[in-house]
Amino acid sequence: MDRITITIEPELLAGLDAFVEAKGYAGRSEALRDLLRERLKAESTGRGGDGQCLAALTYVYDHHKRQLSNRLTDLHHDHHDLTIATMHVHLDHESCLEVAVLRGAVEQVRKLSESVISQHGVRYGHTHFVPANIAVQAHHHHGEPAGDHGHSHGEGHAHEHIRTLVWTQKS
Repeated sequence: MDRITITIEPELLAGLDAFVEAKGYAGRSEALRDLLRERLKAESTGRGGDGQCLAALTYVYDHHKRQLSNRLTDLHHDHHDLTIATMHVHLDHESCLEVAVLRGAVEQVRKLSESVISQHGVRYGHTHFVPANIAVQAHHHHGEPAGDHGHSHGEGHAHEHIRTLVWTQKS
């Protein structure tokens, strides 16, 4: 095993020590290794190439920043094929929390998430990637003439119906 040295602020070190004690780790090194493994696993899912995923994009932003709300809305509208739903919460006079549920190709979801998080005025942002195999099922409704179809909403935006989600756990 290699040994490394890091420089860390006193407040962060106090947080690490509290984490070590609360979780029952034998020491800081073990806790840091687990935290690093977890983060690298999450990052690899979010950088996983051409697979499909579900993701929860969570961000806090200053709604007084000039045009930020409009820019964020425009980003989601520009990627309506990836955005399943959003929830908006007013935290206080200055801050809003939004959670966007995203679905699509990992690389496209990652790029949208990074575009949102990097906006000036976004104070915090995190994307939780969930690897999934998404299968689309053609269908027809009871009482309609036979024949499978898809739905469209508005200007020809396809609406997919999910048949199965197969959760994959990467080691």
